Amino acid sequence: MNDTTFEKLQLNDLKELVKIYCVSSLGKELIDKLTPKKNISAVKNMLNENNEARNILKNSNHIPLEGVFNLHGVIDKVEKGMVLNPEELMKVEAFLRGCKKIKNFMNDMSFYGETLSSYALNITELSSIEEEINYCIKSNKIDSNASSELKKIRRNIDICQSKINDRLNKFLTSSSNKKYIQEFLICKRDERYVIPIKANYKNEVKGVILDTSSKGSTVFIEPENISKFSSELISLKSEEAIEEYKILSYLTELIFEKIQEIKINIEVIANYDMIFAKAKYSLNNSCITPKINNTGYIKLKKAKHPLLKGDIIPLDFEIGKNYRSLIITGPNAGGKTVALKTVGVLTLMTQCGFDIPAEEGTDISIFENIFVDIGDNQSIENALSTFSSHIQNIASIINKSNKSTLVLLDEIGSGTEPNEGAALAIAVLEELYEMGCITVASTHYGELKKYAKLHPDFENAGMMFDKDTLEPLYKLTIGHSQSSNALFISKKMGIRDKVLKKANDYINNKDYDIKLVDDRRIRKQSDVDNIPSKVYDYEIGDKIKLLDKDDYGVIYTPIDKFNNLEVLYKDEFITVNVKRTEPYLKAKDLYPEGYDLNSLFVSFEDRKLEKDIARGSKKALKKIQKEIKSKKQ
Repeated sequence: MNDTTFEKLQLNDLKELVKIYCVSSLGKELIDKLTPKKNISAVKNMLNENNEARNILKNSNHIPLEGVFNLHGVIDKVEKGMVLNPEELMKVEAFLRGCKKIKNFMNDMSFYGETLSSYALNITELSSIEEEINYCIKSNKIDSNASSELKKIRRNIDICQSKINDRLNKFLTSSSNKKYIQEFLICKRDERYVIPIKANYKNEVKGVILDTSSKGSTVFIEPENISKFSSELISLKSEEAIEEYKILSYLTELIFEKIQEIKINIEVIANYDMIFAKAKYSLNNSCITPKINNTGYIKLKKAKHPLLKGDIIPLDFEIGKNYRSLIITGPNAGGKTVALKTVGVLTLMTQCGFDIPAEEGTDISIFENIFVDIGDNQSIENALSTFSSHIQNIASIINKSNKSTLVLLDEIGSGTEPNEGAALAIAVLEELYEMGCITVASTHYGELKKYAKLHPDFENAGMMFDKDTLEPLYKLTIGHSQSSNALFISKKMGIRDKVLKKANDYINNKDYDIKLVDDRRIRKQSDVDNIPSKVYDYEIGDKIKLLDKDDYGVIYTPIDKFNNLEVLYKDEFITVNVKRTEPYLKAKDLYPEGYDLNSLFVSFEDRKLEKDIARGSKKALKKIQKEIKSKKQ
């Protein structure tokens, strides 16, 4: 299988629908990584998980997956020796608490899901770490009770802070200081407390100037009576930071010691998130767990394409028991491609462990390979036409296929001459059949229908069409081919019966009724340009009729690539399209053998001048020099 198969059958779009039901990015990441399994036992295990998860969902109010955070980033930091911050530690605590809840829940649900419940045995309860974090961290901050030393430091900080506030408030409320103060508020500069003082009185207030306003009208002074306490406060804050770091380091170390157990917990929880998301999707979309085999047998009962919305006509389909190749025919837009895609995507879903939208009694085969050739793969970059790109893809499919391969081919052999296309399509289908593949192909070629009737391991099928309403019914009938209904649709769209009768005759007996029509009888001057080109045997010197002028001219230059020729008409050279001319007299009939035809297009004066130059006439030379001089001027 390859990315082309997943893209054409929209497997990733289907995954997005399932990911909606995930609680965290843990489950979403696993769904993104899901690829079709080729081992039937692995597929059975995944489908069994779906059954159990649906049973659990039906018999419980909700799955307690709260606190299921994606801890991969946190774990990476711990493994690199970095210390976690309080917010990250709270995530770990919530995750561990969630692990405990889901473990207890799954143990209680063992009756409804024995296999799923057994996964919970791999979850390690780390209550000691959970309790330590919960004791030390409150509201994403380190609690004062985390250590006796931290509690002592913070008490001293509160005392020191209180002393500073008292002295600053006394300074602000003192009547003697009122004239010095610019604004009656307490500010901070470099973690030290200051009061805005008018610049004019900066020498009147005892203290240290720590800052000045941008305009220079205000200075920020730390009063002398709080300097000692400010220094003490800074020192205490430093001690607090050191003690907090010790506590965070201690908690991080606890996590590091149990890093492997936490990783396993993450893996189990992620798996639960994915499995229950698949089960929720299954319940909300009326999906079933199909029977599976590895013999190539597919039977779809009332199946629907998972990405189609609205009132969908279900598909009944079967292959791999009495025949291994199915040829689907029918009108354009009749549902052939949707049928192919439905078979393909439901097979991929099953091999990824998803339930499928169908009814009980559905069977799906597990394949090693699923290849598709659907849609227009025309490549401008590689200079490939639609036909060439399809053939390139089919060649790759043949080279990679084996007896455990499902091949889906849409409009096989189209895009080229019909006889060659049909012959090539039959040869490709034969090759795939001989290799042991299960093949489903859609086509308009009648030859493929005939071939399928003759071959015992091929079968015809058709998409039904309502002839009264011109609407496709989107129903597949196996054992009966359907025509493309081109003639019937053409009749409904207004094509004359005479034309349709001829078309039907040509289909049945290839007896073409060729009739010639005199174009002069039907031609009008206004549509001369639309008359098919004739073969004109024109040569220089021929006299032709100019239809637009109803007069005659002489050909000066032959027909160019645009079907134009240059004609001498009334001493002027004009350009005329060959379709606007008719032959009149050939040059060989007008002039003797060896006649210089170029002389036809030269005036008497020019011919005389040429003769004078040839015999060395000084008068002629002067005339030429005079003309050259006048041109330069």
